[in-house]
Amino acid sequence: MAQATLTITMPEQVWIQQLSTAYPNATFRVLAAVPGAESGFALVRITGPDVGDVIDDMNDHPQVTELTLAQWSDDEATVHFETTAPLLLFSTRDSGMPIELPVEITDGEATIEVTGSRERLAELAQQLENFGLQYRIEHVRERLHESQLLSERQLEVVAAAVDEGYYDTPRRCSLTELAEHLGVAKSTCSETLHRAEEAIIKRFVDDLPGLDDEPLEEQLTTN
Repeated sequence: MAQATLTITMPEQVWIQQLSTAYPNATFRVLAAVPGAESGFALVRITGPDVGDVIDDMNDHPQVTELTLAQWSDDEATVHFETTAPLLLFSTRDSGMPIELPVEITDGEATIEVTGSRERLAELAQQLENFGLQYRIEHVRERLHESQLLSERQLEVVAAAVDEGYYDTPRRCSLTELAEHLGVAKSTCSETLHRAEEAIIKRFVDDLPGLDDEPLEEQLTTN
């Protein structure tokens, strides 16, 4: 399966864009959300210096049809609400691709993470465009379980290297000593470590935020 991180710019006509840009120091953290037939319901924690004003404006906005205050303090509030413009929820519903929660929205932008088949991710991209949601891709990669990254033997050697202090600074264990501890030839130990390190480093680099802004559909067909 593929995993993608996207930053989505909300349309100007949507309440969350209007409020989050009017209060750029506020953070809207979506804790739970579910789409209805023509509306959406969500539990959101709002933090920032103007929480009271944010709640008042949110309660007065015509796209927010119901609001219940669950928790309140000077700089944080948790609210349950219904909105007629849950564009992210509609996009994920129509594409069959759930968003991993929580989602943070600040100054008109939401960063989301999704995991699924490449076909579903491409459909999500299409639905985002259908609802007028602009997005940029932070990264797209194959999501592998840790057991798929290293072989059982590689994992055993790396774990032993860590335990024996091979990666400490300064080292508490030499390659020769590590090989003797594992009962293998020094060359075998070195090659096994090198292959494991190659997989780990490449995975680490793949996880770094990318600068590629090509369409998601092209990313999904080339990655």
